[in-house]
Amino acid sequence: MNKSVKTIVIAGGGTAGWTAAAAIAKQMGPTVNITLVESDEVGTVGVGEATIPPMRVFHKLLGIDEKDFMRATSATFKLGIQFENWGQKGDNYIHSFGVTGRESFVAPFHHFWLYGKEQGVANDFGNYCFELEAAKQDKFATSQNANIQYAYHLDSSLYATLLRNYSETRGVTRKEGKIEQITQNKETGFIESLKLASGDVIHGDFFIDCTGFRGLLIEETLKTGYEDWSHWLPCDSAVAVQTESDSAPRPITKAIAHDSGWQWKIPLQHRTGNGLVYCSKYLSDEHATQRLLDNITGNTITKPRIIKFKTGRRLKAWNKNCLALGLSSGFVEPLESTSIHLIIMGIIRFLKLFPNGGVSELIADEYNRQTLEEVVKIRDFIILHYHATYRKDSPFWQYCHDMEVPDTLKHRMQLFKEFGHAFQEDGELFRVDSWTQVMLGQGIMPESYHASVKGMPAKELQRFLQGIELSVLKGLENMPSHETFLKHYCSSR
Repeated sequence: MNKSVKTIVIAGGGTAGWTAAAAIAKQMGPTVNITLVESDEVGTVGVGEATIPPMRVFHKLLGIDEKDFMRATSATFKLGIQFENWGQKGDNYIHSFGVTGRESFVAPFHHFWLYGKEQGVANDFGNYCFELEAAKQDKFATSQNANIQYAYHLDSSLYATLLRNYSETRGVTRKEGKIEQITQNKETGFIESLKLASGDVIHGDFFIDCTGFRGLLIEETLKTGYEDWSHWLPCDSAVAVQTESDSAPRPITKAIAHDSGWQWKIPLQHRTGNGLVYCSKYLSDEHATQRLLDNITGNTITKPRIIKFKTGRRLKAWNKNCLALGLSSGFVEPLESTSIHLIIMGIIRFLKLFPNGGVSELIADEYNRQTLEEVVKIRDFIILHYHATYRKDSPFWQYCHDMEVPDTLKHRMQLFKEFGHAFQEDGELFRVDSWTQVMLGQGIMPESYHASVKGMPAKELQRFLQGIELSVLKGLENMPSHETFLKHYCSSR
């Protein structure tokens, strides 16, 4: 345990493996040797194609140029997610990345908006958010001085290739091969080496498990254990297919609820990613595949692929001298595009707590505490979409409506419904704007609002709201379409 970490072995490639390799190579440089083991025979899930804004910070950390990245991955811009049929059939709202309105010291903007609704001077909540209105109009533009919040849609296999090239030019060694045997220290249980089908043995001081749902190191070897969240997030399957683009790419991900789950649509420059997430208790693989094929546009360019998963988390993301990243650490589900973000945060957290003097149980415990705190808050936010619904038109939605949710989420929902309070805790990913947009979008309307906003006279309130709305509209006047900006900025064609 006191041995300094000089050699890091990453088991598995894909987005998780090469993200880890790139980050460690950039930050630790020549102080460690990094070997990544992957097999061309073992496929990756490869459907994490929608992202959230913190990815841009990660790219700045690596020194990756945005235009080069977008050309290499055929990426488009993303301003948020459009949810259809979630609160009830026919509903349509956008969870955008932008800030809505302007807040006071004690009251977020939505309290002013609620007061304005009561006074009859407020329009739709989304009218006061620049990014949301830009998404609705399919407009986009950015520059070094722009203060617009956005993320990307990307081809995850091309992204892994980009990170692989980045890593290998910085000294990471890729070893092709299938892992056949894992050797542990008989006294400590620490992993010592990986034996490949070729007979090669890869020794390491620390191992990062990026072997996907299987968790070859963290679970099959170290028996870490898994906490099942499927009673809150009952979808356990997905079917994915790619199609030719048949329309201009929109700067938005679509999440369309159906009677047993939801369907995604992710527009890239060269194609469109499509998928159906569902609960196998209520929908068979065959019917799910047919439903997806019946509800897509554009010619298919891949065969439909079924993916099975169990929502939940490893009881320890860091166990002994092994760290689990990506699907090997658990799976929340792709509804809010957090998969790649959790990979990035996982490796950044590891770098901040890097075991300089040897692997420490104290450091591992702190890593696991921070990881649990982060993923539980993300879990609750995603459960919110399923539970805050008026839909009872199918057994699936009846279950989601009636299910008991975590006390942490129940508390948030009650605070918002009774008093209009939404908040972002320290270190929490989703901001007040996100919680507010989704709760309002799903039909939770607060029964009261902060008393301080009543200090604003009705005419002043009206001018305040109109000023924000006009500012949004003015900012959009000369903004090009998303498609036009892509062609000039980072066309991959």
